[in-house]
Amino acid sequence: MVKNSLISVISQKEKEENRGCVEFQVFSFTNKIRILTSHLELHKKDYLSQRGLRKILGKRQRLLNYLSKKNRVRYKELIGQLNIRDTKNH
Repeated sequence: MVKNSLISVISQKEKEENRGCVEFQVFSFTNKIRILTSHLELHKKDYLSQRGLRKILGKRQRLLNYLSKKNRVRYKELIGQLNIRDTKNH
């Protein structure tokens, strides 16, 4: 499936140390979003997975809003690394 093409932006050592930081949370949500998106391409009527995807998207968006308010430079770097488009112009 898509598990082989997951992003490896954050190294293994950083994953163990910084599980609570905003960047790692956004990184893990992005991986989950990509896995669920590929799943939903095959299973179009899986409504529970659609709901889960919407919940994860909302969580990631709230974390990105928080990060953009606290540290704009880190926000821009993260958006660039993960290839997430900037939905709001701050």
